[in-house]
Amino acid sequence: MKVLICGKGGCGKSTIAALLAKEMALRNSKVLVIDSDESNIGLHSRLGMQKPEDFMNYFGGKNLLFEKTKELKDKWRLGDLPKDYLSKKGNIQLLSMGKIYQFGEGCACPINALSSKFLEILDLEDEEFLLADTDAGIEHFGRGVEKGVDMLLVIIDPSQESILLAEKIFELGQQVDKPVYYVLNRISDQETQEFLLNSIDREKVIAIIPENKEIFISGLAGNEFSMDVEGIKEIGDMLESKKKDSVKATKRN
Repeated sequence: MKVLICGKGGCGKSTIAALLAKEMALRNSKVLVIDSDESNIGLHSRLGMQKPEDFMNYFGGKNLLFEKTKELKDKWRLGDLPKDYLSKKGNIQLLSMGKIYQFGEGCACPINALSSKFLEILDLEDEEFLLADTDAGIEHFGRGVEKGVDMLLVIIDPSQESILLAEKIFELGQQVDKPVYYVLNRISDQETQEFLLNSIDREKVIAIIPENKEIFISGLAGNEFSMDVEGIKEIGDMLESKKKDSVKATKRN
């Protein structure tokens, strides 16, 4: 199952991606985390890994990505991924699509094109999960990154911008025929929780994650996330349930 994690900047996408990866790994699933955010420089530390070499360099670098991406037609499996471009710890592997390094080097469009094509051609086995941590906002929808995933998780923090963006992502998800689910993050009290639930379609909310000082301190220090966090298990349960339903449907067909 391929899951894309999205939302506004600073809502907690990378935090949820790391915590969820660890949860699924504890359930003996093989997890591939995709870092498709060209400005995110800390996801590897949350996973307790070294920063991997940018996957775009496997294809000759950013300037060649548009051309090389068009040549990607055959299906890939996890075992096909070049090990020199992966960081690994236990059942979790991390693949970073690419970053912006130099002033004036141009936009991240080639990196998004690679993300879009890779998610489309990667085939997973029944026990495998992919979690894609995206860049902030909705630009990746314009590049068609969502085409190759099975569902969208929208992280919503207590802000009006996050509420409005969640509504827009739901609309875009409908356009590409992908199910959209919401995760409320950094909820400090019941009043805030109820306000958010009354501002969105609460039936799409699969987990509510409270404000957590341990996460804040670990993130500030750049340490690996190793804490149990309320709400993450519920997301894992939902993913496993959806995965089982998908496998059953595939076998029937």
